[in-house]
Amino acid sequence: MYSLAKVVEEQASRGYVEKVEDRLNPDLEATKYLVRADEAGTTILFRVSNSDLDCVSGVVNTRKKLYELLRANSDEEAYTKLTNALSKKTSPSFKTLEFRELFKPFEGTLYSIPAIKFYKVDGGRYITSSIVIAKTPDIDSYNASIHRLMVIDERSVAIRIVPRHLYRIYELNRKMGKDTKVAVVIGAHPLVELASSMSPPYGVFELELVEQLGGSSLEIAYTPKYGLPVPAYASMVIEGRITEKLVKEGPFVDILKLPDRVRDQPVLVVDQMYVSRNKELFHVILPGGGDHLMLMGFPREAAIWEAVKRVLPSVRKVRLTKGGGMWLHAVISISKETEGDGKTAIMAAFAAHPSLKHVVVVDEDIDPDNPQEVEWAIATRLQASRGLVLIRDARGSTLDPSSDDGLTDKVGVDATAPIRRREMFVKPES
Repeated sequence: MYSLAKVVEEQASRGYVEKVEDRLNPDLEATKYLVRADEAGTTILFRVSNSDLDCVSGVVNTRKKLYELLRANSDEEAYTKLTNALSKKTSPSFKTLEFRELFKPFEGTLYSIPAIKFYKVDGGRYITSSIVIAKTPDIDSYNASIHRLMVIDERSVAIRIVPRHLYRIYELNRKMGKDTKVAVVIGAHPLVELASSMSPPYGVFELELVEQLGGSSLEIAYTPKYGLPVPAYASMVIEGRITEKLVKEGPFVDILKLPDRVRDQPVLVVDQMYVSRNKELFHVILPGGGDHLMLMGFPREAAIWEAVKRVLPSVRKVRLTKGGGMWLHAVISISKETEGDGKTAIMAAFAAHPSLKHVVVVDEDIDPDNPQEVEWAIATRLQASRGLVLIRDARGSTLDPSSDDGLTDKVGVDATAPIRRREMFVKPES
């Protein structure tokens, strides 16, 4: 049963969960509690003053929590779960349930759900865990992806769409003079959110990946109005249409804890809202917090690991660093077998994750989770004339404020010791 509420019950039994008894103001006050819980690695239950829906945050704000959900005992096991899910050719079986037995109409509006204004600079109240499901108009499939939603009024939101699969669907429909019919799912199981954060080829429905990640069939239901498949257990489902109308969206403090710029983005009009009959939890993702980093960054970390392992089987550890928002910076440790392996790892990493800006490659005696060890390797094993890789004006991330609308310089750092004189670069045993 892929239920967020069940996950939180299990986490409570392990002592991970704390509950805020007072109702919190959705404008800024809630953020203070979410930040404290995130820094402690805690899952937090709370309510906001304008809504009766129970909220949760921090469900996968640590690697340990995510690995427990994946039932993985190591990095390699966790990465393999994701890479196997993406490479599996056969379609999984869904368990179909009746929508009306799981959800009932929600009597409120967008003003009575737990949308949060996280920071003073934010352009409005945001829904941050929303999975948007749409039919692909050109092939017989669906797409599921996570998008932030900024509340405009009682029945509409601005949806941030980056140029990936949902953008393609939206553009195809727009050229045919059609709105894009969608189901917005809030409060799904973390593995459903993780699958929706992955990047399979266009036409592969992300919810099909959940079975590989979780080990059992995903329960789904079809929405009453548009017949879209949604996870059976979620806090809320919204049926609506992404229209051609554009509005100003943002600013929004994103994964780097900096405000993303204001853009013209489409308006999503709400047709019908439904709420769980089973008291499921409304997931609030703290921007730049652990949930955000793990859901957005971890699939890319797995992709880097797979790409490097394909050319260097001796890869030991991959980390997208917290300082880089688990998005822009990577540290990779390898067991070096030939000179040039460090640069091979750098090129594979950049190819696997185009948003990556800096890569540091170190030897297996350096722990990528320890910034002091990584700095020591750079200090003692790098000569810039031999170890730097500079790529000018490459595609990067628009989240990087130093980029030119995503165009950026990339730097790879080969901080591995030369094989022939390795003994000179190893700390002596005490």
